[in-house]
Amino acid sequence: MEKDIDGCQDGTKTVPNARLGPEGTETQLDDFVGAHPDYNEEEEEQKYFRRKRLGVIKNVVAASLAGTLTYSVYLGLLQMQLILHYDETYREVKYSNIRLEDIDHKVLMGINVTPVAALLYTPILIRFFGTKWAMFLAVGVYALFVSSNYWERYYTLVPSAVAIGMVIVPLWASMGTYITRMAQKYYEYVNYKEEQEKEKKRAPRDACNAYIIVFQTVFYSCFHLSFVCAQMPMVFFLNNYLYQLNHTLFAVKHCGTLSHGTLPGFNKTVLQSLPRSVNLIIVESVLMAAAFLAMLVVLVLCGAAYRPMEEIDMRSIGWGNIFQLPFKHVRDYRLRHLFPLFIYSGFEVLFVCTGFSLNYGVCALGLERLAYLLMAYGFSASACSSLALCMLRLRRHIPLLAGAFIHAVLLVTLFCWAPEPRYLAQAPLLYTIAALWGMGSALNKTGISILLGMLYKKKERQDFIFTIYHWWQALAIFTVYLWSGLPMKAKLSIMLLTLVVAVGTYLWMERKVAQNMEVRLPRIPRPRHKTRGYRYLEDNSDETGSDGDGDKEDDDRHPTEATSENELPKEDGEQLG
Repeated sequence: MEKDIDGCQDGTKTVPNARLGPEGTETQLDDFVGAHPDYNEEEEEQKYFRRKRLGVIKNVVAASLAGTLTYSVYLGLLQMQLILHYDETYREVKYSNIRLEDIDHKVLMGINVTPVAALLYTPILIRFFGTKWAMFLAVGVYALFVSSNYWERYYTLVPSAVAIGMVIVPLWASMGTYITRMAQKYYEYVNYKEEQEKEKKRAPRDACNAYIIVFQTVFYSCFHLSFVCAQMPMVFFLNNYLYQLNHTLFAVKHCGTLSHGTLPGFNKTVLQSLPRSVNLIIVESVLMAAAFLAMLVVLVLCGAAYRPMEEIDMRSIGWGNIFQLPFKHVRDYRLRHLFPLFIYSGFEVLFVCTGFSLNYGVCALGLERLAYLLMAYGFSASACSSLALCMLRLRRHIPLLAGAFIHAVLLVTLFCWAPEPRYLAQAPLLYTIAALWGMGSALNKTGISILLGMLYKKKERQDFIFTIYHWWQALAIFTVYLWSGLPMKAKLSIMLLTLVVAVGTYLWMERKVAQNMEVRLPRIPRPRHKTRGYRYLEDNSDETGSDGDGDKEDDDRHPTEATSENELPKEDGEQLG
């Protein structure tokens, strides 16, 4: 019995020792998986948001590079092919039975006419694919256009030209939306502490304007270099086969303001020897590689503009609403007053590439100097895009008015000046005009994109706004294509009148904004969440407005907007059913 009792006592003594084992194990586990003694949460948070900011900068640079490569490949290939196809000998020797001149006419018609319908499908395309994938799809279509030139036939060139026309507006609308959205995200990552402290408070209205100015300036500084890169095929390849100006301009009698149409009297034979097909294939392969590189840049280096849930929310407002909202934004007097400025922006860029460069530059200096004239324009536009940074310190209308003033002076100068044909002494003046025109173009285009980003900060509206802007630009380019046969004085008069109206309506808009005149904006419907399957949590989901800028404009209760968060305005509800 004593042994048993002793045994029981020994057993009871071993129980506490047995319990100490797991406790020691838990202590060791806490030491292993617990917070490191040197861990600094604030420092790690700063590193995280620093990486986010660097990612945004990478996205902006990549999108700018992709846009530059895409447009330079398109413009360079189109310019080279139009010059080759213009030559009678080239057409007869290589394509005698396919009526290449008629095909070129239809190619230009496909590129210029198709964008007229872009307002009907561009917002749907961007919302369906997302901003990044809309850019990728459009760049892929530009690559398709390059590949179609390997086998120049009606059934390859014309369909690819129509496809290019269909994606012109979606490409540049998605680019504008992407750059503006990156500026807003950068602001959020810089001010993440304020966002945490003031989650439910409204950010200052002009909080991210500085980043919009800087990012749009970076984009257009890169984009305008596309006019320089586009001349590489001509500088390094085609100029070796061109006749000198005494041959090509032999029958030209009038230049500049005295000319009618597109350089009348220009010789139908511009090539002194025909380029070999192998050399053409090499050039086109280099351009194809550049287009493919642009696709890879968008695919690999460009991050998404929105989080996946945000993109689904933006689509879930209904395709009928997405189709109608671009038209409903026309109610906004700010947008209506900017229409003439959008139109002039389309006029001036195509005029410098066709009217000025041919009827003034080529007429006086010869076709072999066309590339250098456009390079002067491109370098100047790229460098002068940085002048838009003055909007960080000055009022936003100053760059736009400065660009308009430069173009007005140049239009009056061109209206009064007719350069002498085949007179090289006029080269310095022509290069100066090209450089000054590039300065005005840079201030115009950069200023408009910055202005739209400032006026329409709500991310659900930006694709609609940039679609409207680039659609009006496409309409203006189509108009320039139609007026190619008019006298030069008529073209310059139309442009000058449009510029005066654009400046007047813009100043009127700024005056109304300064007077705090109420804006009629269509209400963006709230996302329609499905009742079955995958759905979001209503309160804490990543819905529209979760980034801190989604409800900025909706917090301003305009008379035309609904009083309830879940309602549409009365007239919108009637239209949308």
